[in-house]
Amino acid sequence: MSSDANTPVLRNCIRLPLPEEELLEVTAKAKDYAIMHGAAMRSKTAFSPDSLNFAPFVLVPSSFPRKEFEKAVALQPIINRLMHNVAHDEEFITTTLAETIKVDEFTAGLFNIYRKVLAHGFTQKISLGMLRSDLMLESGCPELSPRALRTTAGEDAAAAVRQGAGTAAAAGTGSQEEAKEERKEHRESQLSRATRERERRATGIRSAYCCWKQVEINTIASGFGHLGPASKTIQRFVLSELGHADKLHNMPNNNALAGLCDGMVKAWDIYAKPKAVILFIIEDVSYNICDQRFHEFYIRETYPHIKVLRRTLTEVHREGKLGQAKELLLGTQEVAVIYFRAGYEPGHYHSQAEWDARYLMETSLAIKCPSIHYHLAGTKKVQQALAQPAVLERFINDPEEIKAVGKIFTGLYSLDDNEAGNASYEMALRTPERFVLKPQREGGGNNVYGVDIPDALKRMSRVERSAWILMDLIHPPLTKGYMVRPGGDMPPQIVDMVSELGIFGVVIGDAEHIVHNYQAGHMLRTKLSTANEGGVAAGLGALDSPYLIDSDDDDEQN
Repeated sequence: MSSDANTPVLRNCIRLPLPEEELLEVTAKAKDYAIMHGAAMRSKTAFSPDSLNFAPFVLVPSSFPRKEFEKAVALQPIINRLMHNVAHDEEFITTTLAETIKVDEFTAGLFNIYRKVLAHGFTQKISLGMLRSDLMLESGCPELSPRALRTTAGEDAAAAVRQGAGTAAAAGTGSQEEAKEERKEHRESQLSRATRERERRATGIRSAYCCWKQVEINTIASGFGHLGPASKTIQRFVLSELGHADKLHNMPNNNALAGLCDGMVKAWDIYAKPKAVILFIIEDVSYNICDQRFHEFYIRETYPHIKVLRRTLTEVHREGKLGQAKELLLGTQEVAVIYFRAGYEPGHYHSQAEWDARYLMETSLAIKCPSIHYHLAGTKKVQQALAQPAVLERFINDPEEIKAVGKIFTGLYSLDDNEAGNASYEMALRTPERFVLKPQREGGGNNVYGVDIPDALKRMSRVERSAWILMDLIHPPLTKGYMVRPGGDMPPQIVDMVSELGIFGVVIGDAEHIVHNYQAGHMLRTKLSTANEGGVAAGLGALDSPYLIDSDDDDEQN
């Protein structure tokens, strides 16, 4: 993420600032509303299992272009299928991670489990993928350069002339004058739009975005299935309190919690053992408790015949065993589906016992979310490989789908000790401000940005570099709004923010067939424009939801 004084700003959904008295009143209401609707977390600084703080949130929804939102939603089933195919390509995963596992101990541990499971054959061939594709709007596009703008303006004018001529040719004798007038109005409209764009450029104002780019694909512990919809609930309340109920139709439906939980239940149905349970693998201490529990409670309330258990990796090692058919047993309870909300970072594996628990589950008959090959498919190294020319053709057959997916990748570069990797290394040292350095980790707080990259790279050996990838820094447009945090200023101040949209997807199948594949809702995380990382659970971002707009340069409405 990057912004500067010339970074464009998306228009707000309502006019800001709010009068101070009104702001104080609605913020106090919104804080209580958030807690009472489960938009809450346990405090990391003053932890107690018996108390909650409201999760940080943005007071009113942040604007997001409707056409880009709809494009991301429509593309998600294709991304689901892509990642499913990648996860089942043993040669691709093995080759892609060959250098990484030499130096990244955690990825090597996961790959070792994968290798052992492959050697014995997968007991359960069905996998459940609950993915989240994270993306950001990009404003720093070549097509938004002044030269491109002049070309576009000229093309618009020429198109107006051509369309006018076509209209005249098609018109009958009795409608010649009407066609002429219509042609004139259309041409003036086109020329006026081109002129406005030129004027915007001449004064240093640029279009707020040209497209969106993918930040990453999460294949394990893709959170905020509850908090994503909950943020919309809060902001709908706030807009209504402020007298803007007429704007609620621009906040898209968000059934992420139902979509994800129904995915687990579909997998449970495939397992076809009525007494079997769904198992959530959790951290030793769960700070993001509401997001996890609401998944559990949705299943229990909607499907009361299905029991849900929560266990840590340590507890699975202590209680778990395989039955005669390799079914996973916790005590006497058979497990149909395993949903990992932990296991994605080294700190979750305190000893060999936790690694043994992971291996036990991977060799069992239970359907995993994710299975070990899905977990590896989500590593940054695999995603970097997917962005290389001609690689998508290996996994997607349709040329139009290949083109659509290819457009969302930003620049991703290998740092392996070879010609291409060494060239990327030198490029990062020359212009570090253009990049972000990413390891094979989930959970936030692990990346290195901009001017800090050279020192980080110079501390690595040539071999160690292969555990990281280099990514072009995305330049999203800004939004302006109030960010509300526990213990924060009252009234909150207007701040510059940037947003990251996550689109959820569910895919279920084996190497040969996909039986379920759908988009399953969304979430929006927003952070201060000066912050590099934006994880809400990590304390760096805030809950938000998209307010869909059809133009980035219309005025805010009162």
